[in-house]
Amino acid sequence: MSINLEKKSRKELLELRDQVDKALENAEIRERQEALKAAEQAAAAYGYSLAELSVQPARSTKGTKTKAKYRNPADQSQTWTGRGRKPKWVHEALKSGADISELEI
Repeated sequence: MSINLEKKSRKELLELRDQVDKALENAEIRERQEALKAAEQAAAAYGYSLAELSVQPARSTKGTKTKAKYRNPADQSQTWTGRGRKPKWVHEALKSGADISELEI
């Protein structure tokens, strides 16, 4: 199917472009439907529906702790993650001339 585009008028070329655009849209819809059907069949082969596989289980972050990034050299039990307000011991260490990198774990 060879079309000589050089001999077509501007109007004919615009009509042809519109037809191609519609054909592309229809082809995409058709291919999406085929892909969905194939995915549903693959899921069914394992005993699932596609809807069951597309839902992600909720992951709870409640109760997880961030690792400490800084430790008080004077009291090793005092740590800070680097998030939120600086503890008093960090302020005191910085006032006394210590660098924050000296407090890193």
